[in-house]
Amino acid sequence: MALSTSADTPIPVGEVSRLIGGWIDRLGAVWVEGQITQLSRRPGAGVVFLTLRDPSHDVSLSVTCFRGVFDQVADVVGEGARVVMHAKPEWYGPRGSLSLRAVEIRPVGVGELLVRLERLKKQLAGEGLFALDRKRPLPFLPQMIGLVTGRASAAERDVRENARLRWPAVRFEVRNVPVQGASAVPRVIEAVRELDAHPEVDVIIVARGGGSVEDLLPFSDEQLVRTVAGCATPVVSAIGHEPDSPLLDLVADLRASTPTDAAKRVVPDVREELAKVRLVSDRALRVIRGLLDREERGLDAALSRPSMAAPHRMIDERAAEVADRLDRGRRSLRHALDRADADLAHTLARVVALSPAATLRRGYAVLQRADGAAVRDPAEVTAGEELRARVAAGDFAVRVAAGDGDAAGS
Repeated sequence: MALSTSADTPIPVGEVSRLIGGWIDRLGAVWVEGQITQLSRRPGAGVVFLTLRDPSHDVSLSVTCFRGVFDQVADVVGEGARVVMHAKPEWYGPRGSLSLRAVEIRPVGVGELLVRLERLKKQLAGEGLFALDRKRPLPFLPQMIGLVTGRASAAERDVRENARLRWPAVRFEVRNVPVQGASAVPRVIEAVRELDAHPEVDVIIVARGGGSVEDLLPFSDEQLVRTVAGCATPVVSAIGHEPDSPLLDLVADLRASTPTDAAKRVVPDVREELAKVRLVSDRALRVIRGLLDREERGLDAALSRPSMAAPHRMIDERAAEVADRLDRGRRSLRHALDRADADLAHTLARVVALSPAATLRRGYAVLQRADGAAVRDPAEVTAGEELRARVAAGDFAVRVAAGDGDAAGS
């Protein structure tokens, strides 16, 4: 139930603290899981002080327990251990602090951890985070490699040295982080996100040397797995040795058995690539030489043919043939013209012989009336009518005389 307060009617700090304590008391005892990050066991003290941390969410709570409760698990529980404890939240009013008072502590054994990891693995697989079609191909030659690893670790040295042996020009953007313990998960997540956002990083390697199941547990954390699944940059997991298989291996785009293997898988070997270039170059030269040899043989065969050995001979033969045909054409044309000329002269003679002018030259005349019409019958004229007489040398006027129809000039 909300308190009714205002600036005019505030409540004292002590009252607020008392109310908070009351609400916390009503919560009752709970079972809680976490990782012990700090442990204080003063000699002779009856109370043990611990800090219990949630590595996935970077949240910690103070825990107290009687020495007898802790002594029951003191041989198997220490800093870094994962535990499950039955505890009751307590509110210490004078300092306004919350803590847990544990009445039972149980270590989380390897077997139980593996069962939980298997359960988480099935859950994430069911969501498709490990599907092969989500895997992104690695670039052939990354210009810059993002590396998440422990500071001055063997894993960092192995990745750097082997990568530079294979391709000396490769560059690294390194994020040194804790790779085990309570702060490992949030620091690794932060480093992966930074490198994923880096514009020059082409691939990210998360590398760590081998260790126990508990040591490698941060790399099976659900939040880290989901972070890697959401990366736009390809991620390579190089955690532990060949038998180790944290969940990061399953979500990564490539799983390398060791940090050294990661360097070999991410960076090509310059010597191998040069050998491939030489091989391709030699093969290309052989192909080109073969083509040139084949074309040269074909050219030699073509040049050995008679037509190519003496190409002017064919031209001379064709020139003689053209000259002969030209001469024959000229003779045929001349003969045709002569024959046409004779035919034309003969036709002209016939035309001349049959023309009216030739008839007039033989002494005949043509009488024409005033309208130019030729007189063909004496009945067509009348006495005294004036006509024109056309003869071979010209024409003259005549007049029709009176009589029995015979015409006479006047």
